[in-house]
Amino acid sequence: MINAVPADRAPVRARDLVRLGDLTLTAEREGAVHSICLFGELDLANADAVQDELVRAEAGDADSILLDLSGVTFIDSTGIRLLVSAAARSRADADRFVLLRGGAAVQRVLQLTGLEDQLPFAD
Repeated sequence: MINAVPADRAPVRARDLVRLGDLTLTAEREGAVHSICLFGELDLANADAVQDELVRAEAGDADSILLDLSGVTFIDSTGIRLLVSAAARSRADADRFVLLRGGAAVQRVLQLTGLEDQLPFAD
């Protein structure tokens, strides 16, 4: 099978797996979407590494940057700050950033802080 793709938009597929203490991060670029999936606790111990991956994705040419929180079991204020900062940068950069909702505990924290309606969650 041959895919006709413009030379400047060649399909890219790569996957990285990083263990960061109580968090596992997978990053995958497939076509125009850069997906970052988190599993475990997003907190002070690993937020910088997640931030680094988001900045790396933002520097690329992906049309969308998807941060999947569905595997996150805990989020602290550092993780919340990371989400707010990424959303703010995205508003200034073509709104490429989108979130997939976390589990009940994570969404409850975002609801209590008033951020659930402010962050760019996919429907």
